[in-house]
Amino acid sequence: MTHVQQPLPTTMTVVNIIEPGGPEKLQLIEKPLPRISAGYLLVKVEAAGVNRPDIFQRKGSYPPPADASPIMGLEIAGTVVAKADDVDNWQLGDTLCALVAGGGYAEYCLVHKDIALPLGNLSFIEGAAIPENFFTVWANMCQIGQLKKNETVLIHGGTSGIGSVAIMIAKAMGATVITTVGSEEKANAAKILGADCIINYRTDDFVEATQNFTLSRGVNMVVDIIGGDYVEKNYLVAAKGGRIIQIGMMKGNPERLNMMPLMVKRLTHTGSTMRSRSIDEKIQIATELKEHILPMLQNGKIKPIINKLYLLSQIKEAHQYMESGDLIGKIVLKNS
Repeated sequence: MTHVQQPLPTTMTVVNIIEPGGPEKLQLIEKPLPRISAGYLLVKVEAAGVNRPDIFQRKGSYPPPADASPIMGLEIAGTVVAKADDVDNWQLGDTLCALVAGGGYAEYCLVHKDIALPLGNLSFIEGAAIPENFFTVWANMCQIGQLKKNETVLIHGGTSGIGSVAIMIAKAMGATVITTVGSEEKANAAKILGADCIINYRTDDFVEATQNFTLSRGVNMVVDIIGGDYVEKNYLVAAKGGRIIQIGMMKGNPERLNMMPLMVKRLTHTGSTMRSRSIDEKIQIATELKEHILPMLQNGKIKPIINKLYLLSQIKEAHQYMESGDLIGKIVLKNS
């Protein structure tokens, strides 16, 4: 049994991958609305975030979990239009944003009742830019990495979706933030976000610059979305007992890696993905975000950076733009 806001259509528009490949392999098709299982809400999607994993899925290198929707899209914002009988913490008409394991690039999407966050005074566009990056940063930097007040953290790619959120949360927790960027424009954006030391990796050696800033003490934590040759350099800039938090591998695996600094400094190097985590793990992250981060999102102390908006019908252009280079902030799709 479900509670439904009448009337609902029987079909919805979704983004379909014709076959693995470039943005030209994306098309809009009609599919039946998903069936609501116990513990789930049906949400009319007003906006959805675009993320790097969507690009990988389109190319065929990031398949969804077996129990997830094959439709791309890992975060949405919208309105509850139907819910399972056992859902008592949401009402029809409530607005929310949510992390999903798939299904976001559509007019309607299933959302677990305990992995959704209330929008409050946030817009649908802002809400759609929150879940994937905030869940990922909180789980890695705060749960796994245990970042503490007065620690120093180096955040690579400081104006990316992940990097910008990491800077804002780290500053809100009382940490000192060093970040790497690739242009003067991005340096200015990182300064606005609150970074204490900004290094242009195109003109400066981030290892040398970090050591100079920390007076050779090194950093307590490195948050890295880059990988590749950055891994060994991260070991060099880490202080004794430091933590390396691997969130991405944009440059792939390191070709050669001297692990001696990891052993000598007693470093901890961790990595994780979000999509394959269990429901219970995601519920725990959502619970902590509601307590520690949502109030700051509501009062504007922390604010997601929106780079560009596209209509769902412009999905090819949105993916082309995502792949055109390193962007400042998030790309968001809107349904109307």
